[in-house]
This record gives sequence, structure tokens and C-alpha cells, in this order.
Amino acid sequence: MKNVIITGATGMVGGIVLRECLASKEIAKVTSITRRSSGVVHDKLQEIIHSDFTDFSAIKQHFQSQDIAYFCIGVYTGQVANDVFKRITVDFTQAFAATLKEHSPQATFCFLSGEGADPQEKSRVAFARFKGMAENFLIQQDFEQLYIFRPAYIYPVEKREEPNWSYRLMRQLYPLVKNLYSKGVITSEQLGLAMFKAGMEGAPEVILNNVAIKLTVSPGE
Repeated sequence: MKNVIITGATGMVGGIVLRECLASKEIAKVTSITRRSSGVVHDKLQEIIHSDFTDFSAIKQHFQSQDIAYFCIGVYTGQVANDVFKRITVDFTQAFAATLKEHSPQATFCFLSGEGADPQEKSRVAFARFKGMAENFLIQQDFEQLYIFRPAYIYPVEKREEPNWSYRLMRQLYPLVKNLYSKGVITSEQLGLAMFKAGMEGAPEVILNNVAIKLTVSPGE
């Protein structure tokens, strides 16, 4: 039986990962580090409400004896200023990973990144540069198993209020884009299931793009 720690469980992809963790007979306990309650009640679930995601020292005991970590926090491009984007994307990741490495160094780490992440950290695009910084930090931690997910456009299976006009447009165009360029899109369900499965069973690559993510869920495709 495994212990899981997750952050971002109130989000689109993290919510799917949480659902699968709670349903799995192979998982004994799920610790969710969150700023607000998910509203989910389950015997396996322990929600830890925490405000400062740049410092987990006050709740470090909850990082002990963890087998799998799912880091599903993200923010949309243009949704916040660049300094806030960097804090959420880089600083939150670094603080969470460093705390986990100190208290559960054997844990498998699954990280939600994005297509275009720049490992050179030189891109003029904030998303690419900051995601590259976060990925590089994780690689340097030398976790026994690390899986970085780089999805392109994520189609939300459940209806939601889209964050901006470009996402509203992509939602409308999704059926067409899926038929013309399936490599460029993935559903939230496919991504969430792939992250869950990689944490539990492993994956053939450290960095997984859309094609590899889909193969993780459906090997025959």
C-alpha cells in the first residue's frame, strides 16, 4: 500500500489525479496540500490547508513516508503578472520538491509542466522560461523516479468558465483540431489518468509530451 501527497487537487488535472488515488486499492493514504478545501470527503484523504507555498516547514511532518508526489499546480499565461507567475511556477515547485526530498527522498515525483518548456531558461516567453527553470530544479534533485508531463492544449472534459478568449476559442475548435492535428491536443481526463498511472507504475521516459502521455494511458494507440 502506498502513501501519496498531492498539490493542485482542486484544479482541472489535479482533481482527476485525486479521484483516481482515492479509488485505488493500492493507495492507503492521500495527503492533499491545498489553500482551500476541495469539498471531497473520504476515509483516505487528509487535507492540509496551507497558505504559504514557498515555505512548507510548518507542515513538514506531512511530507514524511510518502511514496508518490503529484504536483499539479499551474497558472495560465497572461492570468497574472510575470513575478507572480514565476513564484507559482518556480518557487512553489522548488519549495515543495526540496521538502519532499528531505523527508521522503525515495518518492516518485510527477510534475505537471507544459509544451514549450525551455531547459536553457532563455526563452522570451515567460511560460517557457519559468517551466524550464522548474524542470531543471527537479532534475537536479535526483529523485529515484521523476516524470515531467508536457501537454499541449488540454481540453477540459468537464464544463468550466474558460480563463480567457483564446481558451474559449480553442474549446470551440477542439473537434476540428483533434481531427487535423491530434498530437497538439489532449483531454484533461487523459492527462490526469496518465499522471496517476506513471506515479503508480512508472513510465518509459522522464519527459512526456502529448504522444507519450496518451501512450501511457492507452499503450495500443
